[in-house]
Parts: sequence; C-alpha cells; structure tokens
Amino acid sequence: MSRSIVRQSKFRHVFGQGAKAEQGYDDIRVSKVTWDSSFCAVNPKFLAVIVESSGGGAFLVLPLSNAGRVDKNYPLVVGHSGPVLDIDWCPHNDNILASCSEDTTAMVWQIPDHTPCRPISEPIVVLEGHSKRVGIIKWHPTARNILLTAGSDNLIIIWNVGTGEPLITMDEHPDLIYNVSWNYNGSLFCTSCKDRRIRVCDPRKNEVLAERLAPHEGIRPMRAIFTREGNIFTTGFTRMSQRELGLWDPTHFEEPIALLELDTSNGVLLPFYDPDTNIVYLSGKGDSSIRYFEITEEPPYVHYISTYSSKEPQRGMGFMPKRGVDVTKCEIARLYKLHERKCEPIMMTVPRKSDLFQDDLYPDTAGPEPALEPEEWLEGRDADPLLVSMREGYVPPKSRELKVAKKNMLESRPATTRRSMSVVDGSSLPPQLLEKLVEEIQSLKATVLSQEKRICDLENKLSKYTNGTV
Repeated sequence: MSRSIVRQSKFRHVFGQGAKAEQGYDDIRVSKVTWDSSFCAVNPKFLAVIVESSGGGAFLVLPLSNAGRVDKNYPLVVGHSGPVLDIDWCPHNDNILASCSEDTTAMVWQIPDHTPCRPISEPIVVLEGHSKRVGIIKWHPTARNILLTAGSDNLIIIWNVGTGEPLITMDEHPDLIYNVSWNYNGSLFCTSCKDRRIRVCDPRKNEVLAERLAPHEGIRPMRAIFTREGNIFTTGFTRMSQRELGLWDPTHFEEPIALLELDTSNGVLLPFYDPDTNIVYLSGKGDSSIRYFEITEEPPYVHYISTYSSKEPQRGMGFMPKRGVDVTKCEIARLYKLHERKCEPIMMTVPRKSDLFQDDLYPDTAGPEPALEPEEWLEGRDADPLLVSMREGYVPPKSRELKVAKKNMLESRPATTRRSMSVVDGSSLPPQLLEKLVEEIQSLKATVLSQEKRICDLENKLSKYTNGTV
C-alpha cells in the first residue's frame, strides 16, 4: 500500500485574511498611470500611495494609525511636474521617502511624524541626471544614502543622496528596463529588460557579470528578483501567453533550477519576496488573487503554498518590511492591496494555538541601521544587513533628520527657508518678543486656514456650475 508523503514545512498552512472595513483606508484616488509599478510603499510608520492629481504628480502619505475615510483635503506630497511612477521608503530611516516621475527627476522627501497642515512641496534633494522619464527607484539594502534610479533613457544611475551627486552611471541596457532588484547585501543587482534579457550587474565595476536571453519565451514584460541565497526568481510569459515563473542560478544560467507554468492572463506578476521565510508573494495587476510560494533547496525548489482570493481586482500592492508585522498574531507578512478608491491590508498568518513568541517563525530580521557608509560601499566593502530581534515586537523610532556625509544639500537652500519653532533658540530673544512672534505665527496660520477653506468652497461651487447641477 502506497503512502502519500506530505512535505514538511511550517509555512504549509499560511492563510491570508483581509482587514476589517474600519481598518482599511477609504477614498484614495489611486493613480491611473499606465506603468507597471506597485503604486504603493509601506513601512512600520507610514503608508504611501501614488494618487491622481491635476497639475503634476503627487502621492499621499498616511500614518498607519489613520485608518478609515481619508479627508479629500488631506495634504499631499507634491513637487513633481509630471505623474509620479514609483516610490520607495528608505530602509534605514522610516521618515525618508524617494519618488521618481515622468518629469525626468527623482526626489527625496522628509515626512514629518505629525499630519502636515499643508501639502509638502519642498524635497530635501532633487536628483537630476536622466533625460527621459524615471520609472524605477530603489534604496540600497545595507549602505546609508545610496539610491538607484532607472529611466526610459536606458540608464541606471546610483546616487549618494547625502550629497545629491551621481556616483555611478551604467548604460549597458539597449532597451527599456522593466525592474531592478538588489541582492541581500547590495553587492550586485539584477535587471529585466525589454530586449528579453536578465542581467546580473556589479555597479562598482560597472560591468554585466552574467546574462540570460529569454528566460521566458514570451515577449511580454518580465520581472526578476534576487533571493537570499543568490539565486534569481523570475516571472514572465510563455510563447502561448501563459504566465510562468522560474528560479535560476546566475552562475549557470543555461538551465533553470525550476520552471513552472501558472495560468493565462494579461497582468504582469509582481513578486514580493521575504528573505526571512523564503516565501514569494505574486500579485498581478488586474488580478483578484495573491499566490504564494516557498523557495527551498529540495526539489521541486519552488513549492506552491496557497492562494488568497477576493472579489475586487487590485490596482497595485505594497509589502510591509518584516519589522512592521504583528508577532503576537503569528503574522509573517502584510500586504496592502490597492483598489480603485481604497487600500486594504491583507495579513498572512501561520495558525498557531500558543500565545508565546514563535522563535521559528521570526528569525532576526534586517533592522533600521545601515551596515555601511556610502564611502565604504563605493570602495568595495560589502556587509549583510544589521539584524534586530522581533521578540518584543518593533517600535519605530521618532523622526530623524536625513544624515549627510559631505556637502549638506540643505545649506544650498535660500536663507528664507522656514525653520520649525523647535530649532529656534528662545534663550537669545526677550520674552515679550518671543510671545509676539508666536502670536503672529498663530494669526498667520489661522488666516491661511480660512483662505484655504474659502478656496475649497469656491472650487466646489465652480464644479457644481460646470457639472450643470446648479
């Protein structure tokens, strides 16, 4: 009598669960730009979503605690003159966000812990070096202030955000770059390109170490990401337009480690990878499901676990770093699904009866401190992320200013840049003058708020007239 052998894995029964309605974020006008990015970025403090806006590009940044209906007048982050295409939170500072746009620039923003009373329009740094739209932006996983951008000019530029200067420019790609992924310690990155090649690049040597033509036979867009072990996980299409995923060893690109056909659909599969559990979550734009797979060293190497299904199709997806999950509920991942007008958190949980901390589910994970300074990385040093324990959960630190290594970009701003009251030296001012200044500031704030309300009322009246409702 034959016995079926069931694969042993602590993640075999992982299940997804959507948050309750009151824990979601409603009335968000998600961007309709035709670009295959996730449109959403999240960290343990904030949720950022690229939104529709007139007169340039904008995105919305909400504290995670601000669940519920979003006020239509909630201040946006504005500054780009064209639609925003991609956003990414800094892994070493939860208040620093980078964005890139059709206006050929990338910008770095300091997001305050409190809700701003007006739109944020002053970036810390503007990075100008591309001649066409910039569609990809990625922070380095272990080095402070290192940021990668890729544009439709087929260039990849690596910046030192602390000085605003480009460090490395790579022009090895002959066509549009679909995506870029750093490896675990940030020594290499892999790219997928419209010329149907996957490339492994060493940015400091400015060379392509390995490449593979047509890992998937279809001509539709691919995605490629590094796994923790240094293999490359890809998603793409077969010649018959079936979606397909693959696992490759970049030192032996001739044959795949694993190749698996999925289904027939048009949406590009966006992979979200958790290096601590070796689970990859696949989300297709226009799909209403999230598939997840475990990557192991035993055949067939890529193991299907399950599918989270819902009724509504997704416009984009955000992936929470491991620091932000709830260890008391055995939550191993959290995704933020973008609908047409809202954002819904989805929790991935391992069913366990015990309320105690589960050591096997939560190995030490990448913490918020960088392992290298920009100069060390540029000189050729490599280091794995500095790890932190999840035993007590993770409490995000308070807002920190972006540290700069050499030339402070803030010093090049005009002298009239507004300073917060917390940095004014009150001891050098007479008490009467200080009191008068505070009163004047409060009066000006009240005037500005009343004017903004008046403008909003007038705009509402105007829209009623133009819509013919009056």
